[in-house]
Amino acid sequence: MKKKDLRIVFMGTPEFAVATLKLLVENDYQIVGVITAPDRPAGRGQKLHQSDVKKYALSQNLKLLQPTNLKDDTFLAELKSLDANVQIVVAFRMLPEVVWKMPEYGTFNLHASLLPDYRGAAPIHWAVINGEKKTGVTTFFIDDKIDTGAIILQKEVEVKDDETVGTLHDTLQEIGSELVIDTLKLIETGDVKTTIQPKVEQPKTAYKLNKENCQIDWTQNLDAIYNKIRGLNPFPGAWSYLNTRDGNLTVKLFDVSKEHLSHSELAGTIISSKNELKVAVQGGYLFINEMQLPGKRKMDIKSLLNGFNFSEDDKML
Repeated sequence: MKKKDLRIVFMGTPEFAVATLKLLVENDYQIVGVITAPDRPAGRGQKLHQSDVKKYALSQNLKLLQPTNLKDDTFLAELKSLDANVQIVVAFRMLPEVVWKMPEYGTFNLHASLLPDYRGAAPIHWAVINGEKKTGVTTFFIDDKIDTGAIILQKEVEVKDDETVGTLHDTLQEIGSELVIDTLKLIETGDVKTTIQPKVEQPKTAYKLNKENCQIDWTQNLDAIYNKIRGLNPFPGAWSYLNTRDGNLTVKLFDVSKEHLSHSELAGTIISSKNELKVAVQGGYLFINEMQLPGKRKMDIKSLLNGFNFSEDDKML
């Protein structure tokens, strides 16, 4: 089979998926349709927001579908009429069996972890939060559960000590898009060999992020807090209560650094100067280099300290 014989339907929504779709277009693959999320209200004005995949698909004049219900008869009929023989999924949503079984050569997914670890919605974030030294990307054929299908290809990458979810996201989207191309080449030549995912008693999971699991726990040790903040930088941002004489403020922390050092300060104690802000925690000090006060923009700490004075009794809760 030749490249031109492949008829691809691509499914994805966020920026992470655009890199793959773009590489498919640049490599002259035949994209017969793109499926993405419906436009949703966003921002203060609640204006309808187009997904990143939709914006790119429109720029390339690709056939676009935005179903609200993947089991809807009208959508299924339109999807079938595209006559795709392979479907590629990158950061979309769980597909019903009638959809993933439709194409002749199957439906495969690109996932941003080394499966079976970090199945779920936020694999890049949790790899950094948990202090992993390596992660990667996986292509696998979709089955009836979440991220459990037979593995086609994997590629491993190092997670640097100062990696943020933002930098790791950019790395994984690039090597992930290349892995999709490699997977398609195997399909073209009929050389696909899959590996069943091993059963793991306690798999590392990638829970969906929410307000509760993005809050900093200042009773944890220095490395755990440092990893959590960089694993949520730049999005959605780790947050904490800043206790001041005027009450508790909700602040977000972004760029941080650390110093391992024995001390007798209580966890959450703030030490500030004209140019520096650090928090005492178990095992050392966390230096805050970038912070966002409520209702304000994200600021580097020197700029923030020019307009905000910390008192001796202020602390992180």
